[in-house]
Amino acid sequence: MRDRTVRLPALTGTDARDAYERARVALGALGLTWADAVHVREYASARPDPAARPEGVTLSAIAVEGVLEDGHEVAVEVTACRGGGERFATGRGVVTVAGEIVYLPAVVPADLTAGFGEQYRSCLEVAAELLKVAGIGPERLVQTTDYTATATRADYPRCGRPRKELLGGEGSDGRPVHPGAAGILVDRAAVKGAMVTLDAVGSRLPLRAVNPGWTRYDTLTYKPGVAAGGTLFMSGFGALEPATQRSLFEGDLVAQAEYTYTAIAAVLREENLTGSDVVRLVEYITPPAITKYPELVAVRERHFPGRPALTSVVCTALLRPEFLIEVVPTAVLR
Repeated sequence: MRDRTVRLPALTGTDARDAYERARVALGALGLTWADAVHVREYASARPDPAARPEGVTLSAIAVEGVLEDGHEVAVEVTACRGGGERFATGRGVVTVAGEIVYLPAVVPADLTAGFGEQYRSCLEVAAELLKVAGIGPERLVQTTDYTATATRADYPRCGRPRKELLGGEGSDGRPVHPGAAGILVDRAAVKGAMVTLDAVGSRLPLRAVNPGWTRYDTLTYKPGVAAGGTLFMSGFGALEPATQRSLFEGDLVAQAEYTYTAIAAVLREENLTGSDVVRLVEYITPPAITKYPELVAVRERHFPGRPALTSVVCTALLRPEFLIEVVPTAVLR
C-alpha cells in the first residue's frame, strides 16, 4: 500500500478460533505476524471467545446479526503495519499508534445503568481517556462508528449534544472538524447492559474536513470525510439525497448501492481521488438484503477497481429504516 499499511479483508470462520487462524495465515502469507497488527475488528454473531484472540493487540469486539458465509459466525478484519507501531496497555484494552493514526479498542460506557444519552456521553469520555495515552484528546477523532439497538433509534438524536460539546477540534484550515461517523443498529449488546458500543480512530496529525458542498453537514456533528496525514477517513454512506435528506430507492438494494458508491465518489473527487484510491470498504447490510447482496460484486468492482479490502456483515437495521446498506470507506491520499 502507498501508506505501508496492510489492510486485510474480513476473514470469516465457523467460530472465533477458525476466523483468527485464517487471519493469522493471511498475515503469514505477507510475511507478517500478530505482532504487526495495529487494529483487529472482530464481528461476531456468537458468544465471544476471548481465548481465541491474539494477546496484546488493539481489539474492537463488535456484536452483529451475522456474517455472510453460510455456517460461519465470526469475521476478523486486520489492519497491520510492519513493526506493529507503538502500543499502550490500559485497563480498557490496548491503544496502538502507527503512522500517527491512533487505534482504540471498542469502547463501552463506564456506567451501564445510565440512560442512552448518558451512556453515549460516557463512551466519548472513555475514548478521551484512551486517547490521552497517545497525547491527544477527543477533538482529534477522525472516525466513529456507533453500535446501538433498534430500541434506541428514537433516542439517537441525543448523541448530537455530547458530540458537539466533546468533539470537533480546530482543523488545519481553522474550522472545526467533527469526525466521520456511522450509526449501526444491532440488537445484540457486546456487553450486558451496554446500550451503545463505540468504535473510534484518532490521529496525531492535523485534521481537515472534506465535503463536496453538502450544506446539511454545516449543522451536523460529523463530516462526510476527514483527511489526516495520508489517509481519508469517511462517514457511513447510504442512499440519502443530501439536499432533501430523503431516502431513495426503498427496497432496491442494487439501486441503493449504486447511489451510495456514487456519493462516495463525490467526496473522493474533493481530494482528486477516484475509487481506485479506496483501500477499505466496510459494508453493513440488513437481513432483507442478504439474498441480493451477491449482485453487488460487479457494481462494486466498477466503482472501486482497486479492489479494496472488504468487510461485509449483517446488522439488525440502519438508522434510516429504508436503508438496506450502509458503506464506510477509507482511502489513501496521493
